[in-house]
Amino acid sequence: MNNPTVLALEGVQKAYRSGDDGVLPVLCGADFELRAGEIVALVAPSGTGKSTLLHLAGLLDTPDAGDIVIAGKSTKGMAEAGRTVLRRDRIGFVYQFHHLLGEFTARENVMLPQMIAGVPKARARAEAERLLDMFGLAHRLDHLPGKLSGGEQQRVAIARALANNPALLLADEPTGNLDVHTADAVFAELLTAVRQKGLAALVATHNEELLPRMDRVVTLREGKIVPR
Repeated sequence: MNNPTVLALEGVQKAYRSGDDGVLPVLCGADFELRAGEIVALVAPSGTGKSTLLHLAGLLDTPDAGDIVIAGKSTKGMAEAGRTVLRRDRIGFVYQFHHLLGEFTARENVMLPQMIAGVPKARARAEAERLLDMFGLAHRLDHLPGKLSGGEQQRVAIARALANNPALLLADEPTGNLDVHTADAVFAELLTAVRQKGLAALVATHNEELLPRMDRVVTLREGKIVPR
């Protein structure tokens, strides 16, 4: 039996204004499906719409036309409150720059999204410690981000993205700010975590060496999402 579809883009269109009267089309009726347990790489030249696609898929932006379906829920016409809940409960984000909160420890950074979602503090703490231990950071729980290496900071960011047990993980150049050796180690840990949890993951990357580890590779061409 096929795994369920976690992310579906259905006829998605998105354009931006360029200058006074111009319009820059980015997505032109794009269709795409991502299933549970599947890791797909998104590889495309800069300026072709990778970040736009991830923002739309993550409900951080709305399409001009078409629909974004998350775990079977259509978001077309959905109120922002509903989009916020869906984003919080079903989607995890990892970015090139970790965006950790500098005044909070590693443990607290991973606890925070859980507590925002209403998880009791003790349970959020235990889950944060479990995730950070999984990424080899059990000895760094009480360190502020500024006291962590780049690889450690990104590991905390990945743990934070997984904290609310999302169905969908969206990663935008998750190792792009790391040296080659650290990037390889962090990405291996990310893949292991995603595989273990059976998540659907869409990973935008320029790192060609990572592609053989993915299930599929797609690109953007003339506003469509197509196999690379």
